[in-house]
Amino acid sequence: MVAARPLVAARGRGAVSNIQGRYEVNGREGFDDGWEAGIAIEGAPRFKTQVTDEIAKSILSRNASPDIPFKVSLNPYRGCEHGCIYCFARPTHSYLGLSPGLDFETQLFAKVNAAELLRRELAKPGYRPEHIAIGVNTDAYQPCERDKRLTRQVLEVLSECNHPVGMITKSSLIERDIDLLAPMAAKGLACAAITLTTLDSEISRTLEPRAAAPARRLRTIRTLTEAGIPVSVSVAPIIPFVTEPEIERILEAARDAGAVSAHYTVLRLPFEVNPLFQEWLETHFPERAQRVMNRVREMRGGKDYDSDWGKRMSGEGVWADLIRQRFTKTVERMGLGKLSNRFDRLDTSQFRRPLVVPAAVGKASAKGAGQLDLF
Repeated sequence: MVAARPLVAARGRGAVSNIQGRYEVNGREGFDDGWEAGIAIEGAPRFKTQVTDEIAKSILSRNASPDIPFKVSLNPYRGCEHGCIYCFARPTHSYLGLSPGLDFETQLFAKVNAAELLRRELAKPGYRPEHIAIGVNTDAYQPCERDKRLTRQVLEVLSECNHPVGMITKSSLIERDIDLLAPMAAKGLACAAITLTTLDSEISRTLEPRAAAPARRLRTIRTLTEAGIPVSVSVAPIIPFVTEPEIERILEAARDAGAVSAHYTVLRLPFEVNPLFQEWLETHFPERAQRVMNRVREMRGGKDYDSDWGKRMSGEGVWADLIRQRFTKTVERMGLGKLSNRFDRLDTSQFRRPLVVPAAVGKASAKGAGQLDLF
């Protein structure tokens, strides 16, 4: 009988495998064939990040979920180099024929025409402004943004149009765009949320390996606050026996850094996130893996995950109630309820359509190039 290949964490990556996506035709499974027995292998294999330019067909995503505080979102990138093992967007890489595991962290796609599409969308006669959340699926300030600057371009369009926006990130790179965000915030057009999962840098290094360190995120909260940008802290996800013991300390640190509100979600394990997270647990916390999963199932009605609205973000049962009570009481004690419904507080009345609108692709561009119109 051939033994399964042991899981080894790749340096600087969250997932410990490249599991098969739901839509792949051919199955694969790693195994130890004995050829490497007795051979010392130095470290784990390294995976190089590749960013592919993509011409997107649309840029705004709309949802009708009652448990999400926004209806419209924009994501300049697909895949995310931050490598957060708990990321609910990982399964979307299956649609591309790629793995939600290491592929999600290393095979990235940049929507290079994001700002152009947004400008065209805002110029439509029937467009009605609603606050746009940026960085929901994948972080808009992940490392490749330093060179691509797609998020910056999108913000320039929104600033020009006085369009309300909410930024969500784990990166200190957001500080680069304070020159755009601060004037917008002064007009009630911008707010930011910084995700702070843990204060433990050792846990963070494996849980979200290429995101900013916890101390750096706290400094970012302070910097944004001093610039006049209202900042919320997202304690997400809360993982039993891993990050859950830190709830009160995280909120206190965020309050001291200048955050004015807070919200949370408990760990979600949809589709391929489930096996990837359990692999991560067995690799980094083998002594408590079963204990963690038992509590997760206790909050999900005995299952690994329950996607029902009203339950998926907070869970149910005794443990979920305890987390909710701890979080709510700490928020009240810390005075972190000042920016509740933060997106709804953004002003849509100042919106103006873009002054410059790029030519549409397809028929319009063909006509512009001199093609005759038979009709």
